[in-house]
Amino acid sequence: MTDSRPGDLFQPGDLVNNTYRVEAILGRGGTSDVYRARSEISGRLVALKVLKSEFSTNEDYLLLLTREEAMREIRHDAIVRYSENHRTADGHVYLLIDYIDGPGLDKKLKQGPMSADDLLTICRRVAEGLQAAHERNIFHRDLSPDNIILRDGDPAQAVIIDFGIAKDTNPGAETIVGNEFAGKYAYAAPEQLAGKTDARTDIYSLGALLLANFRGKSPDIGRNPMEVVQKKSEKLDTDGVPEPLKSLLDKMTNPNPDERFDSAAQVLAALDGEPFDLPKSDTLSDETVIVPLSAAAKSAAKAEPVTAPPAPEPAKKTAAKPKSDSKKSGMVIPVAIGGVLVAGVAGAFAMGLFSSAPSMPVADPYRLSVAKAKDSPPRAVGFVPAEDVASELRQQMQDQDGTFDLTLASGAISESWGQDMLAVVDAIDEMDIWRVSLSGDTVEVEGSTTSRPVYDTVLAAFDAGVMGSLDGEPSLTLDEVILAPQQLDPILNTYADCGPLNLVNRPIAGYGPESPIDVRGTMSSEESRSALSNAMRTVVGTRPVRIDVDILNPTLCLIESVMPKAPSSTIDVAFFQGDGGSNPNPTGEFVVGENPVIDIELPADVTDGFLSVSVLDVSGDVFHLLPNLNRSDNSVESLRDGQDGATSIRVAYSIQEAQQTGGLAFRVDDSTLGKSKIIVIHSSEPLFNEMRPTSESALSYSEALLEQDRNASSRIYSLDSRILETLAR
Repeated sequence: MTDSRPGDLFQPGDLVNNTYRVEAILGRGGTSDVYRARSEISGRLVALKVLKSEFSTNEDYLLLLTREEAMREIRHDAIVRYSENHRTADGHVYLLIDYIDGPGLDKKLKQGPMSADDLLTICRRVAEGLQAAHERNIFHRDLSPDNIILRDGDPAQAVIIDFGIAKDTNPGAETIVGNEFAGKYAYAAPEQLAGKTDARTDIYSLGALLLANFRGKSPDIGRNPMEVVQKKSEKLDTDGVPEPLKSLLDKMTNPNPDERFDSAAQVLAALDGEPFDLPKSDTLSDETVIVPLSAAAKSAAKAEPVTAPPAPEPAKKTAAKPKSDSKKSGMVIPVAIGGVLVAGVAGAFAMGLFSSAPSMPVADPYRLSVAKAKDSPPRAVGFVPAEDVASELRQQMQDQDGTFDLTLASGAISESWGQDMLAVVDAIDEMDIWRVSLSGDTVEVEGSTTSRPVYDTVLAAFDAGVMGSLDGEPSLTLDEVILAPQQLDPILNTYADCGPLNLVNRPIAGYGPESPIDVRGTMSSEESRSALSNAMRTVVGTRPVRIDVDILNPTLCLIESVMPKAPSSTIDVAFFQGDGGSNPNPTGEFVVGENPVIDIELPADVTDGFLSVSVLDVSGDVFHLLPNLNRSDNSVESLRDGQDGATSIRVAYSIQEAQQTGGLAFRVDDSTLGKSKIIVIHSSEPLFNEMRPTSESALSYSEALLEQDRNASSRIYSLDSRILETLAR
């Protein structure tokens, strides 16, 4: 278990989406954190894998998380159950996963060597899970001790977790992301370094981690990339490992993938005692049948031969392709010869001699995301239509030490899709930060730079039609080195739908490239806040923006729109609990049944003028706390009553005080819950010519603020406010 930190997105006790109560954080990664939580409805323990804030709107990582979500289609006891993706109200994306209670093999590794019998049991269990995943053409690509948990500590209940490929990129994690490879060096198959993955890479990783747990230490992978490549070309040292585990590991971890078990099913057969290398018949019969199989049908084909019409005569003459060519073709082409399956003609089939149909899978939707974050190399994730396109995109990424995870697929895209995509990436690559996100022929292009020449060059390329057949409008931003606050004022004024929006600590010299921008105020909805954020992003570039606004109801927004324009001051509003000794309530939150007490705290320099204090209630009413019919004198001099220095003026009392003084008091009920606003106006003269009723509608009060019964001679010194929120128990 990992200790919680103040900066964690969720803390123990937090309720996520009104369902999952967070109990602890299980671990932190480069792109996501994992929490243990319990359903408030069913009581079931779950794990919440949450994308970090900076990735929650990034198409690359959302695509990776979606791929991981695809694991929910697999139902096997050796594979952790995935449920679905969710997004919290404030935009954080998380994946719901079953919680597995037990130690991981990484913990067992630290405790020391494990017995060969236990490791053989784990091997069988994990191979069964891999077989279920591989039949759906899903490969883990990152099997390591930390991704296998022993439920209740039982080797026979080993469970594979974390089929995601967006892994921890911290240097100590020894994790590679991209190059069509996500895996820890110590357990990755040699071919993964070149971006090749299939069932055999998972088999290698399983063998490597079993050997590590037998030794009680991780494999030595070297200290630099050259040593890694060299060591990965060598066989793992299995000296001292007892049989049958030794021979099994030698076969599973052979550096040459063609010399390993072809499938998890073959590993299971070996565990059942079947010899590893069966002799194959050299005699060809006239009943040879060529049957291309999908990944989902492999296991069924091995159990029962498939019959089809005889292949054309020319095809039989090409049946001498070596087995290694079959592997390279990326297809499995069994040949039934007297009941024995042989893969001798895979090369001929892959070359199209037997069928002109494309062998690539169909992707729907057809998505690709290529992006470069700040101070980071670029990355490419998704589908491409041809090997030459994939090769060129890989080269573009490699030239900048970037990463890639590309899958060849066909789909509903234009004929020039590949070249158009490459042209767009080549054009936008001049910018400091950029993203190209494609879905079919629709493309979203975003980029920002601090260089005016680069901005002009890229803009000119898009104006010249670099997008070709792709449909979309580029969003290019020039991030000025110094951003003047005045450039933000028109945006704030445009989106101020519930009172003024202000920049906090407005810098005279402007905002630098890394300067945070804080906005405070009130708005009418989350949609308005989101629209403001998007509008500001086009101007502020990569500068961090914090929009700390209160979302108010329509009544409060109506009042805000007609409030007199005045600066804030050092006059403050303080809340207390009316019951139980008037204890301070710094949050301003009160639950049903509580008695809010309100004080206006005057600084020492506020000695004259008049105070008007009103509550803009969530129900749509306005309550005048000062002045009112029971307390008409609101001059600061009278309110101070001879007191110098900082002074507190009580305007809403405890129930007991109200009974003694006749002042106003409140108790929260459940009829109207939400946010109310306390308004404090300091003016030179009384705000109105006549006394307002103690309670009136927001509309009536708004009209009074706008019409002639306002005291025209009154000068507004300041306007201060604070939110009071009422909540259910």
